[in-house]
Amino acid sequence: MTKRRNPALFVVAPLLLFAAFGTLLYAGLLRDDEGGLPSGIIGRTAPLAPAALGSSDPPNDADLLNGGAKLVNFWASWCAPCRVEHPNLMAMAAEGIVIHGINYKDDEGNALEFLEELGNPFAKIGADRDGRVGIEWGVYGIPETFVIDGNGKVALRFAGPVTSRVMREKILPALASASE
Repeated sequence: MTKRRNPALFVVAPLLLFAAFGTLLYAGLLRDDEGGLPSGIIGRTAPLAPAALGSSDPPNDADLLNGGAKLVNFWASWCAPCRVEHPNLMAMAAEGIVIHGINYKDDEGNALEFLEELGNPFAKIGADRDGRVGIEWGVYGIPETFVIDGNGKVALRFAGPVTSRVMREKILPALASASE
């Protein structure tokens, strides 16, 4: 006499595994960067030496030391999360927040098309064609956004796209604190 197997087990088990995997994936997407890689640049003077992008002037050290808090955003036209965060950068620029952009390892023509299509939130913009400027900043993936205080020191590093929530809970409070 052979033992009969329950056919429901072959249906339920894969569904439970799929649900567990989906839950883990969803939780990972909601994870904050608090536990991410630490940044050795916090509290240090922000390095800056990008090349020009197109005919625009790249940001320089004086731009970071001119008083008042500002942002430096590393982005690229090939970066999907950069496209997601772009409307939030445009909104902050419209509010008068100074944002300097550094186009990272990108084709200049593609970068300029990206800005033409979506708008340019950057007060000044430079290009980091070979990634050396990113190394100086400790960039390990883009987009990355840095809050710079009026003395040119890095007050916050945020890795990932600046969503509405990130803007509200991290970037704007850090800008306010860096302005004091």
